[in-house]
Amino acid sequence: MSQLQALKRCIEENKAAINEALAQDLRRPAFEAEAGETALTINEINCALKNLQTWMKDEGVEKNLATSLDTAYIRKDPFGVVLIIGPWNYPISLVLIPLVGAIAAGNCCIVKPSEISTSAEKLLSDLLPSYLDPECFAVVCGGPQETTQLLENKFDYIFFTGSFNVGKIIMTAAAKQLTPVTLELSGKNPCFIDDGFDPKTAANRVIWSHFFNDGQTCVSPDYVLCTKEMRELLLPAMRETLVEFYGKDPQQSPDLARIINDRHFQRIKALLGSGTVAIGGDYDEKDRYIAPTILVDVKESDPVMQEEIFGPILPIMTVKGVDEAIAYINRHEKPLTIYAFSPDSKVMDTILARTSSGGFCGNDGMMQMTLTSLPFGGIGQSGMGKYHGRFTFDTFSNHRGVLLRGPGMEHLNAVRYPPYTEENLRILVASLESSTAGPAPSSEPTIKT
Repeated sequence: MSQLQALKRCIEENKAAINEALAQDLRRPAFEAEAGETALTINEINCALKNLQTWMKDEGVEKNLATSLDTAYIRKDPFGVVLIIGPWNYPISLVLIPLVGAIAAGNCCIVKPSEISTSAEKLLSDLLPSYLDPECFAVVCGGPQETTQLLENKFDYIFFTGSFNVGKIIMTAAAKQLTPVTLELSGKNPCFIDDGFDPKTAANRVIWSHFFNDGQTCVSPDYVLCTKEMRELLLPAMRETLVEFYGKDPQQSPDLARIINDRHFQRIKALLGSGTVAIGGDYDEKDRYIAPTILVDVKESDPVMQEEIFGPILPIMTVKGVDEAIAYINRHEKPLTIYAFSPDSKVMDTILARTSSGGFCGNDGMMQMTLTSLPFGGIGQSGMGKYHGRFTFDTFSNHRGVLLRGPGMEHLNAVRYPPYTEENLRILVASLESSTAGPAPSSEPTIKT
């Protein structure tokens, strides 16, 4: 609890320094820095401080007849020493939110921030040792070489946030030590907009969630699926929204972040050759600026549809309706998140029932991330494992099954001892059956000795 409180003070007392580091790395607006980094992290800490004593309690479980006189429960133990490897796009929150759960569950932790977001990396390496117990928590800086050396050591758990390709490297290294992992990866998050949904509302919510942090967000809507009729309504609404959000010259807007580095800039610029530019398309290499861009007439085979964009480009693909949209989504790897906009709840239910993804958000973008009560994580190539709120505590806890039996009444065990008989087998099998009804087990088991 004291370490969590210290981490909270670390954030609250250094908000200005955090904002400055994010501005240096990504030219992140202060509004986005607080909304997407510090506020979410403090929210996680508050959730843990409020609920930790409940989360960590032994959890009673249902018993069968054979153990009805015994005590059975789940004990939450720390794994031990865990490694958290963070990404560059949200270099504060996506390091510290997992750290909250690691601390809450009682682990020691080594934190490896991304070397790509250099200012945030330096800030974390300077701040965390000043607030957290240095015997329990350490920050290691460096690039791929240092990460490789870290992974040669045996950890009790590894938590990685980043790309699919690096995730495979992390999992391969962990497999050599049989170390359990959580992989928070990403993918191409589809966004279906149904006919009948207000185009201006859709434009506002999709534009905000896609161009937040200049599109460099793992849960960003990666492409839009809609009918041609909806596309014709969406485009003028999106053009209007972009002017309202970022002005007629978005490059001069203080509210638009920048691409992290030159390598990513060149990769994203190359995607402008897919389809037709309907809005935007301008760029300035020296400023690492690409105008908020909407592409139309894109094909499934175009480069922009073959990789996660992770930048300020939003393609629109046309489909005939929800069935074709679902078919398109299901032809590809399971995404981190699916977004759907529709005034019809049956459409939402249909998409939920016929698709698979790490998460789902209806009629908005990214807001599911604000709930500590919802698990966050991927499925398939978008990742494995869940976190946020109690799910982070559970991720970093070994759920230890415990059965405590009394030393007496040995005659009750005779049915399971040799010499075996058919009658004893029937009695034993009946006593081991799980009950199909009854009161819920107590959350605080009584320990019998």
